[in-house]
Amino acid sequence: RSASDVTGAVLGAAGQNPAVRECELTVGRGPIGDVAAGGAGVVLTNPADDTVSILDPVTLSITTHLVPGEPVAAVASGDRAFVATTSEDEDLLSVIDLADGSVTSTFPLDCGVTALAVSPDGKRVYAGRDDEGRVAVAVVDTVTQRIATVELGSGPAAAIDALRVDPTGKRLIAAVTDERGSQLIIVDTETARVRRVVPVGSPIRDIAHVGSAVYVLTSDRVVGGAVQVIDLSTYTVTDTVTLGGAPTQLAMSPDLARAYVVDYDRVTVLCTLRLEVVESLSLDGRPSCVALAADGARLYAADYCGAVSVFAVSSTIEELYTQFVATDPIIVRAPRARELQPAPA
Repeated sequence: RSASDVTGAVLGAAGQNPAVRECELTVGRGPIGDVAAGGAGVVLTNPADDTVSILDPVTLSITTHLVPGEPVAAVASGDRAFVATTSEDEDLLSVIDLADGSVTSTFPLDCGVTALAVSPDGKRVYAGRDDEGRVAVAVVDTVTQRIATVELGSGPAAAIDALRVDPTGKRLIAAVTDERGSQLIIVDTETARVRRVVPVGSPIRDIAHVGSAVYVLTSDRVVGGAVQVIDLSTYTVTDTVTLGGAPTQLAMSPDLARAYVVDYDRVTVLCTLRLEVVESLSLDGRPSCVALAADGARLYAADYCGAVSVFAVSSTIEELYTQFVATDPIIVRAPRARELQPAPA
């Protein structure tokens, strides 16, 4: 499938734009490197001046706070954000209270972080690291204050591009790319052991869970951007959507009905039910990263000019219902009602 010819806004199945921009807010701290939405606020990283900004989703006000180094990645859960920072002296994972921006605790990390993920309950944070071709994941238990390490392997110029934890919290998926290609490494979080390695090929930019599948965002010089759907029961690619361009990030809506792909000059909205592009969102600046509110009602899209655009996201209930009606075996196979025949005189 190809979506590279899609330009401008395309109406969704319900006849309305999937996302409408409410406002644009200026952070003014240089390029925004990462964004993550928690229940109590949205955290934005400002690598240019070693700060993070917190956006209040109710008042849309922004406050900015110092962190112990250059922020390189962020995730959020509930009322807390977890931000990885790097400096000449140390690499840290900072726990930030989204209510007031204070750093409540820090955890030391051995080397620079390239990807972060948080467990569904917010108790564990996974930090992907690479050190001269050796890739590993630091597992930070925020309750016991302990740190464990899961070794993933090594390879020429190997790096972890993305980390995701499945909704059960029992499976961690790491996207690893080296000079030989890319692969998904699936780790059992309870035993801390690698369970499966799935070759992908093209360099991986990001990954997301959708039910029993993983959406893998790849990008190369031949086809540009693409989303590969990998079935986790068979570990095979079941579908591919060609996007073109040079995408860098993939964010999934909480109801799993839409995927938001950050590209060079736009944010592409992909309907996961039909595997079709339904909209292309434009920002005033070049987009850098996106995050969705926990309820999926808002999309926060940051850019390299130091601003964040807030989009109101339309409901996907009609799309989900339409898909249900089209695929439910009882409805599909239901016989038509018989026409009443006149009673004999």
